[in-house]
Amino acid sequence: MAAANLARQDLKVLAFDVFGTVVDWRKGLMTELAAIAQQHQLTINPAEVADAWRRRARPLMDRVSRGEMAFQLLDDLHRAALLELVAEFSLESLSQADLDRLVLAWHNLPPLPDAVAGLARLRTHFVVTTLSNGGMAMLVDVARAAGLSFDCILSTELVKSYKPDPRTYRMVPSLLAVRPEQAMMVAAHPYDLKAAAAQGMRTAFVRRPQEWGTGKAEVPDFAVDITADDFIDLASQLGA
Repeated sequence: MAAANLARQDLKVLAFDVFGTVVDWRKGLMTELAAIAQQHQLTINPAEVADAWRRRARPLMDRVSRGEMAFQLLDDLHRAALLELVAEFSLESLSQADLDRLVLAWHNLPPLPDAVAGLARLRTHFVVTTLSNGGMAMLVDVARAAGLSFDCILSTELVKSYKPDPRTYRMVPSLLAVRPEQAMMVAAHPYDLKAAAAQGMRTAFVRRPQEWGTGKAEVPDFAVDITADDFIDLASQLGA
């Protein structure tokens, strides 16, 4: 279905994944890791540590979403994942304050180049909200630090779980008083879009080929409603 037709069919809400779709977690973490490494004269590859940290946190979120582990805020899971990396990357010299600083770096990530302008355009036609695994306080910090103009902050913290738990997607139509098909999930991650579609939401895949520094975007193996190169392209396709 053409994007313009979707907009005419009463699309009202765009729900955005945040980390990797709206903000550049890798660049932000690499910057902070490099600064701390320089202060402590550590020989590390900031990209390798950032990538390992992100990957190590994902299984912890999955355990929560499957009910295998009690809910903890993403900050706590990030800290647990970081502690697992201390020996692997010889970070033993880091103090508690250093570890706190690294966990807080997730609150102050830079926006992707098209994010601020693209969201501003989309917001003229749609309600724009986060739908992120970040906690409420964390997402408020992210939005303020990156200058992002969301109408609403929705966090999986509200249902004490993580995506792709179906309850996380049901929040969007429930709390924003629309039908599921009047809401669109916008993400760079196919798993996120597939889970949203299963709950009746529309889907927009945004290519982010540099999320992991590889130049290759994840590609959905299922039909999505829109594929966009960035938020400016998404806005154009939706007539915003």
